[in-house]
Amino acid sequence: MARRFWVETLGCPKNQVDSDKLTGSLLTDGLVLAGGPEDADLVVVNTCAFIEEARQESIDTILDLAGSRKPGARLVVTGCLAERAGDELARALPEVDAVAGFASAVPVTLGHKPAAPDMDLLHLPRPKASAPWAYVKVAEGCDRACGFCAIPTFRGKQRSRTIDDIVREVDQLEVREVVLVAQDLASFGRDQGRGARAIVPLVEAVAARVDRVRLLYLYPSDLTDELVDAICATRVPYFDLSLQHVSARLLRHMRRWGDGTRFLDRIRRIRAREPAAAFRSNFIVGYPGETEDDHDQLLRFLDEAQLDWCGFFAFSEEEGTYAAGLDGKVDRSLVDERLAELCERQEAITAAKRDELVGTTVEVLVDEPGVGRSHREAPEIDGVILLPDHLPVGDFAKVTVVGAIGPDLEAVAA
Repeated sequence: MARRFWVETLGCPKNQVDSDKLTGSLLTDGLVLAGGPEDADLVVVNTCAFIEEARQESIDTILDLAGSRKPGARLVVTGCLAERAGDELARALPEVDAVAGFASAVPVTLGHKPAAPDMDLLHLPRPKASAPWAYVKVAEGCDRACGFCAIPTFRGKQRSRTIDDIVREVDQLEVREVVLVAQDLASFGRDQGRGARAIVPLVEAVAARVDRVRLLYLYPSDLTDELVDAICATRVPYFDLSLQHVSARLLRHMRRWGDGTRFLDRIRRIRAREPAAAFRSNFIVGYPGETEDDHDQLLRFLDEAQLDWCGFFAFSEEEGTYAAGLDGKVDRSLVDERLAELCERQEAITAAKRDELVGTTVEVLVDEPGVGRSHREAPEIDGVILLPDHLPVGDFAKVTVVGAIGPDLEAVAA
């Protein structure tokens, strides 16, 4: 009987791509996907280590799976936590059979036989996607030195793929929508000497193969007019801008570019070019030295920018980062108050923007029976559009929005 495996994925879309490639390799080696982790002979946990909460979730998941696996099953831990603290993790968790990082290769073993030896996950093929959309990771690592981020210390310098390699993967997936991801997406190709605008021909090449191309994680200073035009031409005018804050003083301490005024100007110019553009961003709350004035600036920015979607995260002090040595730590109770205020403000903005869509006709990609997305919703992180069940999965459909329930919409066939 073929050995069965299960891959449990935590963290961001980039981790999901790694898991998909690991899954493809294990299937090629003759293993069979189990119905659940309790039925598997090999359980792989692809961990996240971005912030303390993510690390704790990874550890809790490892312990849960260690306790629920069947007798004799092997438990392998990989991903960012394994890369960042592999030796420490192996000592602290005797329940784990192997800890293997993703930096360059992941030897996942089943018994004594390597099930997937010497893999560079960035370049491994993937199986056909099970949904009508898929993430595609175009580069690994990051060359920036943001004050709060430890990712370059365990994911390394940026390594971009070739456009031909990426297009081959897009063809293998057989999807209608591709979501391009990387730690610093707009810097694609710079490490290969292809200059500051290599991302544009990549977007154009992928857009020639699929109906929709979506970009996640754009550094704001790299959002050129040429890139804006390329994004708008993909049928997905969706801008996921990595802003992190709007206070110029605080952004300098974060070792980041920009300020609220420049961000607002760019958003307004994009909306003037494409009124249907949707915007998402994330912000760090409680970075060392954040004052009430900084917080008020962010609240005002939310009111003026009217972003469709926002995420807010409490600052996490990461060992080895510039921010770990800064004075001016913000009390956690105050951070929680600021988070609550920001979330309440943004939830109202998002709800109002969703209400504005009631009565309009939009084009959706049907992701699963009764659920779809327009260009305004990125998969897994934004709201969805609830649809009639008869619309075929994988098709595009014109629907009329008839209601809004928080971040989600209800629609009927147009």
